[in-house]
Amino acid sequence: MADRKIIAVVGATGAQGGGLVRAILEDKNGPFEARAITRDVNSEKAKELAEAGAEVVAADVDDVKSLKKAFDGAHGAFCVTFFWAHLKPEKELSQARNMAQAAKDTGVEHVIWSTLEDTRTFIPLSDDRMPTLMGKYKVPHFDAKGEANAIFAELGVPTTFLLTSFYWDNFIHFGMGPKKGADGKLAVTLPMGKKKLAGIAAEDIGKTAYRIFEEGDEMIGKTVGIAGGHLTGAQMAKSLTKALGQEVRYNEITPAAFRAFGFPGADDLGNMFQFYADFEQDLCDARSISGTKKLNPELLTFDRWLAANKSLIPLG
Repeated sequence: MADRKIIAVVGATGAQGGGLVRAILEDKNGPFEARAITRDVNSEKAKELAEAGAEVVAADVDDVKSLKKAFDGAHGAFCVTFFWAHLKPEKELSQARNMAQAAKDTGVEHVIWSTLEDTRTFIPLSDDRMPTLMGKYKVPHFDAKGEANAIFAELGVPTTFLLTSFYWDNFIHFGMGPKKGADGKLAVTLPMGKKKLAGIAAEDIGKTAYRIFEEGDEMIGKTVGIAGGHLTGAQMAKSLTKALGQEVRYNEITPAAFRAFGFPGADDLGNMFQFYADFEQDLCDARSISGTKKLNPELLTFDRWLAANKSLIPLG
């Protein structure tokens, strides 16, 4: 164990970080050991990671001193922010700066920054095809991450920029699963028209990040986009129908209708789906399925993900 390199994982009890910690722990003879970073070391998920063999340490992404302590002695660090916990892009930018600064100050040799496109490079604020949100964003939870890329670069942090995709797990945890309409029929509602959405099993993000750390120096400075599938709403509904054993329709709505749902972040998500649809080719091309599978041979398709997780999908 003494010669194994430490990977410090921010958000270790979350979807992305948890997947990476598990990938490290499952590779018993691998080159790394996991340092799971969490705000609450006494949470059930943190205790489970400790029992599985991870070193669990407390740190807060809003506190750069705690991050420096957590990154000290680590070879690599996985950095991720948590927009949906607070809905504040400026907070994401501040947290990204804290992580980048901590990595620089502690001499971390390889950082993976979990990021997304800054949509304003595709659709400027002056373009009224999509409403501007919070005064200066089109898709806030994308834009702040994309903007933060420059922080890692400016500080000279050796970084791989990991472009993630829509989590299929959102059908379980984010209220996007099939819902019964007035006719009693199940439907999945998305404002994607007939365009394809790049998606992935959340667990595969961590598994792919592990392989990027294994690849090492040659991945530094690269942007790596990942996906397990590029699927239309109709294709996802067809797969859900097969997996659940009952008909699931695709309820195609406009982005404006989705934004009008009114739940916290509905306008952000409505814009996100519009971005995915309007720039379908660019976003799918940036997230190669074959390239992801090359890094992560166990990559799940949507059908395989459904086969393993169908019982967890709430049917509203």
